[in-house]
Amino acid sequence: MRFTTRLLHGSFGPDQATGATTQPIFQTSAFYQETAEDMARVFAGRKPGFVYTRVSNPTLMSLERRINDLEGGAGAVACASGMAAVSQAVLNVLREGDEFVASGGLYGGTSALFRDLAHYGIQVRYADGDSPEAFEAVMTERTRLLYVETIGNPKLDVPDIKALAELAHAHEVPLFVDNTVTTPYLCQPLALGADVVIHSTSKSLNGNGNSIGGIVVSGRNFRWDPVRFPKFQDYRFGPMSFLVRMRMRMVTDYGGCMAPMNAYLTGIGLDTLALRLDRITSTAQQLAEHFAARGVAVNYPGLASSPYHEVAKKQFGNRYGAMLTLRLGTKEKAFDFINHLHYALNVSNIGDARTLVLHPATTIFVHASEEEKAAAGVTDDLVRINVGLEDPEDLLEDFQQALQQI
Repeated sequence: MRFTTRLLHGSFGPDQATGATTQPIFQTSAFYQETAEDMARVFAGRKPGFVYTRVSNPTLMSLERRINDLEGGAGAVACASGMAAVSQAVLNVLREGDEFVASGGLYGGTSALFRDLAHYGIQVRYADGDSPEAFEAVMTERTRLLYVETIGNPKLDVPDIKALAELAHAHEVPLFVDNTVTTPYLCQPLALGADVVIHSTSKSLNGNGNSIGGIVVSGRNFRWDPVRFPKFQDYRFGPMSFLVRMRMRMVTDYGGCMAPMNAYLTGIGLDTLALRLDRITSTAQQLAEHFAARGVAVNYPGLASSPYHEVAKKQFGNRYGAMLTLRLGTKEKAFDFINHLHYALNVSNIGDARTLVLHPATTIFVHASEEEKAAAGVTDDLVRINVGLEDPEDLLEDFQQALQQI
């Protein structure tokens, strides 16, 4: 079964109770069980069922199964937002005194979270580059996981996932990969050796900019040794250990669950994922080539000039994502460029049906240090473009006229 057919049919079909062809919205806080014994069995995990939406819900479960199927994982847990997914995934493993290593080109919100973890006695160390050697250089005996994004936002760096997975496993730690920018249509990190995959479902998986959400997918192979990872002392379920603890402790106790309506809207958007990304990545490539041909400083993994082009080609095929960046010389020129656009919206989001632009230095990296901005490739003259579904010709004309006015 190929990707889109699997997306529509692999773990999804008409509702058995009603025949509905879209997943019904179970907009309820709690679920009835006929007897006290049944309720106790469900709570104890000895009987399948639902008791409270903060723990699980049929609408959420449908979305979890679909995205897990696309990623090829052991299972998935839906969360309230992409940041809820990131925070609950890493805190599911890390405790006071632990360290982890991350790439420098992370999304600003993720970097801010990792900086704040210091208040809980958890230290992040950033690799100076994306090579396994750069990661290994800052690993210590306290390192408990490695963390990267498939394409850095907005640095557009592309780590070699297979090579980093081999490094992580040689040190008996897992590799976490944020797959938000590429989605499982372009890249399946678990197949490359990663152990945990994270998405902000608010972005391309949804594709319509109408709901917030996140999801965490666990692979099947990592051994969660309770000696090395004490949080799993009471969760010895083989490859399911991470997921069981994630649902029972992180989502249930911390409360960062996805709303049923958001799961429903994301599921509808998911239906057209492949069609949208075929169009969007084609347009992004055209725009990048257009800018490059006119001497504009453009960064895009699909260009041969990108230092990440070869690894991106190896991991993503001939599709390189929706995001590209321009450097326009000064912050004032960057602002003028954004203000003269007609179709691209000045919005702090990615993965929408519409083309979006943003000035990262004064928005998603506004609270970052100069060192963090430099590591993420954020400069005052940088503009991030996330391509949508508009006709490519209209976007090319719009961007060109904006460039002529700065």
